[in-house]
Amino acid sequence: MSMNTTPAAERIHIGIFGRRNAGKSSLINAITSQSLAIVSEQKGTTTDPVYKAMELLPLGPVMFIDTPGLDDEGELGAQRVEKAYQVLHKCDMALLVVDATVGISEEDKRLWALLEAQKRPAVLVLNKADKLGEMQQALAAVDALKLTKHCFLVSTQTKRNINELKEAIAALRPKEQERHLLDDLLKPCDTVILVTPIDSAAPKGRLILPQQQVLRNVLDNKGIGVVVQESELAMALAKLAFPPRLVVTDSQAFAKVSQIVPPTIPLTSFSILMARYKGSLENAVKAVRTLDSIKDGDKILISEGCTHHRQCQDIGTVKLPGWVRKYTQAEPEFCFTSGTEFPEDLSEYKLIIHCGACMLNEKEMAYRNKTALEQNVPMTNYGIAIAYMNGILRRTVEPLPEIAKLLE
Repeated sequence: MSMNTTPAAERIHIGIFGRRNAGKSSLINAITSQSLAIVSEQKGTTTDPVYKAMELLPLGPVMFIDTPGLDDEGELGAQRVEKAYQVLHKCDMALLVVDATVGISEEDKRLWALLEAQKRPAVLVLNKADKLGEMQQALAAVDALKLTKHCFLVSTQTKRNINELKEAIAALRPKEQERHLLDDLLKPCDTVILVTPIDSAAPKGRLILPQQQVLRNVLDNKGIGVVVQESELAMALAKLAFPPRLVVTDSQAFAKVSQIVPPTIPLTSFSILMARYKGSLENAVKAVRTLDSIKDGDKILISEGCTHHRQCQDIGTVKLPGWVRKYTQAEPEFCFTSGTEFPEDLSEYKLIIHCGACMLNEKEMAYRNKTALEQNVPMTNYGIAIAYMNGILRRTVEPLPEIAKLLE
């Protein structure tokens, strides 16, 4: 993750859906005025969702997701279609692309009905209008209007109505909800200490995304950010003329850091702040007590939103399972998912422990929370689980009054 690039999770996600050869990839190229997507007359050129990050005025940073055709065939084709539908979980808005020379198919209608059921902002795009006569264009438009008034006849070849389509996309921009990392906890010139362990799992030459985002949030709010490793934390505290407003640590260092930071100084973690930012923290706090009832053989799903290379002391696959075994004195069965993979059927799991989701956008995390809630499977968070197992959960959420009251 570059320090100069908008994180993928902070971009508006626009999914491009439709049958094979409807012109989905061509539409992305036309909208962006760039050859971002591979275009071919051969059906099924796009075999997996392809993510294209760019700036699209007046929206700003966006992520286009070019999906496989909804009509793909065979066993492999069915898997591709499933991947296309999974993209819906993270889309802020969608474009359904239809080949106007073929017309609206049953697959198109099914997807549009799903978009409406999810209240997902969407536009129906009738592509290849340049291949139709005036009467055929009129008939195609009438057919589209039966589904929605948000429809456009376009041509990616002649660029007809492409600018108008871009304006329509901008008009559908979802209303931003107020979200906070820690900006509402700070006043100008407040000092925040960020504890960032540099171990074998740390990426070379950079901070990980949650650390970057929290530091930027401190600076945006005129705060003073002090970044140290846990080995220098005591010295940093001693050298400050006044106690810091807050200490934010990597969750895996909770045991050591909580011993160094006096009880009078508020303490929390990057993972807890990220869960708050993504809207999943309240459920995570409610779910964590499930750890007290874990028995031998219970299945625990540990889910990460990123796909980093696993180290010998990886937090998700090594450290966290070890801490759970030690705390529960049991031998549960651990299952793992990463990246975009998340089971639709969660019924076999006693508990889900999710990362802070810095790589997932708000829509995707909301879907995962909703899926767990609907199936009555408790889902907590790395930071909350580690704090709970170290006996410091109340302390780590005290800086967040709306969450701390859940423990009263």
